[in-house]
Amino acid sequence: MNISQLEKLLAQREAEWLEFKENNTEQEKIGEYISALSNAACLCDQSYGFLIFGVRDADRTPVGTDFEPELTKHGNEDLMAWLLQLLSPRIDFSVETVFYQGKKLVVFVIPATSYTPVRFNGEEFIRVGSYKKKLKDFPEKERKLWAKLNASSFETGLATETLSLERALNLVDYESYFKLTKQPIPQSVDTLKDKLLQEGLLALVENGFAITNLGAILFAKNLENFPTLARKAARVILYQGKDRTHTLKEQIGQKGYAAGFVGLNSFVELLSLNRTEEISSALRTTSQKYPSIVLRELIANALIHQDFSITGTSPMIEIFENRIEISNPGAPLIDVLRFMDNQPRSRNEKLANLMRRCYICEERGSGVDKVIKSVEDDNLPAPNFIDGGTFVKVIIYEPLPLRKMEKSDKIRACYQHCCLRFESGEKMTNQSLRLRFRIDDKNYPMISRIIADAIADKKIKLADPTNKSRKHAKYVPFWA
Repeated sequence: MNISQLEKLLAQREAEWLEFKENNTEQEKIGEYISALSNAACLCDQSYGFLIFGVRDADRTPVGTDFEPELTKHGNEDLMAWLLQLLSPRIDFSVETVFYQGKKLVVFVIPATSYTPVRFNGEEFIRVGSYKKKLKDFPEKERKLWAKLNASSFETGLATETLSLERALNLVDYESYFKLTKQPIPQSVDTLKDKLLQEGLLALVENGFAITNLGAILFAKNLENFPTLARKAARVILYQGKDRTHTLKEQIGQKGYAAGFVGLNSFVELLSLNRTEEISSALRTTSQKYPSIVLRELIANALIHQDFSITGTSPMIEIFENRIEISNPGAPLIDVLRFMDNQPRSRNEKLANLMRRCYICEERGSGVDKVIKSVEDDNLPAPNFIDGGTFVKVIIYEPLPLRKMEKSDKIRACYQHCCLRFESGEKMTNQSLRLRFRIDDKNYPMISRIIADAIADKKIKLADPTNKSRKHAKYVPFWA
């Protein structure tokens, strides 16, 4: 940053993408400001946000600072490395030292976010006037930010350089696009080209065409032909036993998500079959452990809702003897406990919309509900939705009797059942939970204990706190 650029910032009237501090006092606040300023810069159509130390905020007078970010520690860790570790996505901010009027200033240059709001330590921040606030507390700003991010989203980026139309059509499985969306394939090349341009799978560029990220990630004949997306191919790993000690099979997808979805889903179903030997007849029999709709919806969600700005990692399906773990890069955009009652938010709305039009996933907002309903119908343990900070993981479990479930498994099943009932316009009761677990009426005290544990864990509550009758008690989720 040169002196002229700095003077323009010092002369800038109050802006939500610009913050001045006299000195560094709280290291956590720096991370929060990076999140807030990156998000605010995007909202204000600025390429960068700035956090400047050594300037008095009240009158913009340079006073100097002794803050040296590169030499500062957070505990035993370098401050800069610690900040990057807790930022999601890990935006490429820089720190510059500038001497102005004999005073040392430290300038954090923070790029505007591109695809998703920037989080620090799992929380999204925004600037409101001259104040730093949590983004979730300002839904109108959150809505406007997502509108801007979707307008310049990952899907509209280009996955190739300039190509001839013939070359572009050779790389994209456009036949799958028309088949999945139930449209006839155009008979003329011009009509075909216009349709792919209209859908956003191709883009016009100088001297030819380019395949968009949307076109490549969904309909690539081979993702290896797209270097920036090759590492985003779905991985399926089959393990022997219940841990990751011995890998029996590993396969990385080649086709785009939409073009290869049926094959991917069928492959996972095949590997997850429950295989048993019939000794007496010497016949090998198989049965399906996990409902098809559960696998289909959760795999589709992992593909759709991932954060494409996180490089070097991809959606992964890991199959163990007793469970399947499905994960995708990117922190969840809503609390994992609220997946059932909140309308889903996607970083990749164009991708999500086209996947729905290809009949690959459920209608908006119905998928997780159908997963839970199917799990209950098959009397399976409740799936576990995990916020890993930089990833989301869902674990689905093989059939397990209630007596062998851990306390946490029972509470999770109780909470999800309560949510499902509430979303259906009903309330959970001891009887409905007995039916969910296939428990005889005489064992109602066992269910009462599970309900009490779920209340103690603050996952559910009494629908009517004034009702003192345990026999007729009804329950709702904690957020109701």
